[in-house]
Amino acid sequence: MPKELIFILPIIAGAIGWLTNFLAVKMLFHPRKEINALGLIRIQGVFPKRQAALAEKLGEIVSEQLFSISDVTSKLREVAGSDDIADMAAKRIEKTISEKLLKTFPMLSMFLNDEMIAKVSGLFISELKGLLTEASDEIAKKLESEIDVKATVREKVESFSSDKLEDMLFSIMKKEFRFIEIVGGVLGFLIGLLQLLITWPYLV
Repeated sequence: MPKELIFILPIIAGAIGWLTNFLAVKMLFHPRKEINALGLIRIQGVFPKRQAALAEKLGEIVSEQLFSISDVTSKLREVAGSDDIADMAAKRIEKTISEKLLKTFPMLSMFLNDEMIAKVSGLFISELKGLLTEASDEIAKKLESEIDVKATVREKVESFSSDKLEDMLFSIMKKEFRFIEIVGGVLGFLIGLLQLLITWPYLV
């Protein structure tokens, strides 16, 4: 072999390193269906093979660390009993009395002035606050008993097709996968360069 060809050793090693990592990334998702080679070796992409386990783990992470239905119900109770909701309800009641009740029953205008309307609204609000608190508690209990975040996430991920799962993970980790391929090429090139330096004294 001509000595000049030895100089392409780093390039060849770099290409092999890049190709190896490229194939490794692809094999995370392919083959999507298990291949039985000669009855000895079973080959399947990591994510298709472990999709159920991935779904289970994601369900645990989301429900325990990122989002829980108890957070939602706690916020629901807080909002239901807030002054903002009470003020909004009071304004709506006063508007209903002034614009609809008095128009429907004009004779009531003889008894209901602005001060009286405000008092009537106040009575309604005190009752309404209790109703909102009770209603929010009932809604919260119903949500907590019927919505299982862990199970919902698990079922969603398990139902993903292999194509959708691959597209989703690539959209999140495209740069990281590309980085892995580049690192393979760079490391391969450096190894080839080291081999060249080691063999060089024997060639000159």
